[in-house]
Order: sequence, then C-alpha cells, then structure tokens
Amino acid sequence: MTDFLDRFYAWLPALEPRAHKRQRLMDAPFPDHWRAILRREVPFWREWSAERRAEAEPLVQAFEGEHTWRGVKGLELTEAMRVVIAACAVRPVLRLGLDYYDHISAIVVYPYDRLEVPEHGDDVLGVAHPHGVVVLSWPAVQRGLRKPHDGLDTALHEFVHMLDLANGAMNGEPPLRTLTDLDPWARTLGRRFDAMQAGARTPLRDYAATSLAEFLAVASEHFFERPTDLKRRMPDLFAQLERFYGWDPSRI
Repeated sequence: MTDFLDRFYAWLPALEPRAHKRQRLMDAPFPDHWRAILRREVPFWREWSAERRAEAEPLVQAFEGEHTWRGVKGLELTEAMRVVIAACAVRPVLRLGLDYYDHISAIVVYPYDRLEVPEHGDDVLGVAHPHGVVVLSWPAVQRGLRKPHDGLDTALHEFVHMLDLANGAMNGEPPLRTLTDLDPWARTLGRRFDAMQAGARTPLRDYAATSLAEFLAVASEHFFERPTDLKRRMPDLFAQLERFYGWDPSRI
C-alpha cells in the first residue's frame, strides 16, 4: 500500500498530505552536493559537530522540499540559495520540529540590499508576514552569515518571528513546551524587555526594545550567535531560551 500511495502522490502531488510529504523528504538520502554547499556557504554549519549536522540534514531537506520558493525582481533563486536559507530556517527549530512552520506559505527572496515594504519603511532586510510569507533580502542573508558571531542574522531573525507566530500571534510568546513554562517565560522576557525600554544597558541591540516580538527575535540571534556572552550577562534569559530551543549552542 505504501508503494501504491507513493506512486499516486507522485502522479498527483497536490493531494499528498503534508505529514506524508515531510516524512518522505526526511527519509530520502541527503544530497552530497548539498553538504558541499552548506560547508562552503554556512559558517555555523561548518562549526557544528557531525552529529548536529546529521540531526539537521533531514529537516533541511524537508523544509526546502515542502515550501514554495520565489525569486523576485530579477533574482534567479538557485538550488544553493534555497539550501542555505533552509539551513538558516532549521537552526531555531532543530529540537522543536518543523510543525512550528506549518503556517509558512512561501519564501520570497529579493536581490536588493534593502527592501521597501509598505508599513515597514524603505530600509528593511526581511519581513515575516502574519499571513505566512517570509520575505528576505539575499544580500542581507549572506551578510548575516559571513559574521557568524556578531549577533545579527537576518534569516534567523525572520524565522524566529515565524515560529513566534505559530501560536497565532507575533507577540514574543511562541508555543512553549509545557504550560508550566509559560509563567517563567513571561516573567523573564517581560522583565528584561521592560528594563530595556527603561534604558537598561544589555548585550542586545536597541531594536530589541521595539516590541516583545522583536525582543524575542533579537535575543534569539544573540542566543545562537553569541551564546557564551548571553549566558554570562543575562543568565535568566539564556536559561529560558535554552529550555525553549532545547539545546545550548555553545556546546557545538
């Protein structure tokens, strides 16, 4: 029956259930040339242990294969670009799972260094739309990857917004692992956010004080790119993020 269904879905792919397609993609052999792309283009991937990369590979393959991709304004969106962005998307959900991205409808990539987006201004690097579209500047994605320890990564930032949105609202409160996590999460992030708005100096860049959603995205950039610094300077925040994401990025 499984072979019959696989042939049927290959004939009518639009009818294939998401869960079936995801598992099929995750079970497929990971392309060797994708490994070469990731080693060449994604510094954090090179830093990961072989075990961490093996854990991430099925998710990268599923993310790339199950979403709609669009290059716009003359950008030819290559396989290599898709693989790189997929790896960026997988980093925050490595231990959470791709279900956090079920509401993503498309990834749209521009060739411009900055984007002009209605209601967001003309100096935008990326946008996570509430209706499920992730918009990225390809040069900004590349720039974020070239400096893997500066706490600034456009793709990571926007995909954290999308997992935040998994609860139906982009509010700095994604679906947590258990109900008992909610109170310490809200107290810790709320206290740190309020302190930033009151002018407290932190290792996070000022944009984190814009809203709780931006606080989570910026704090997550720091968590993944400068984990040792965040653990030392904001241990309570680090502990909440480690509990949520399910691992400590300083232990590669």
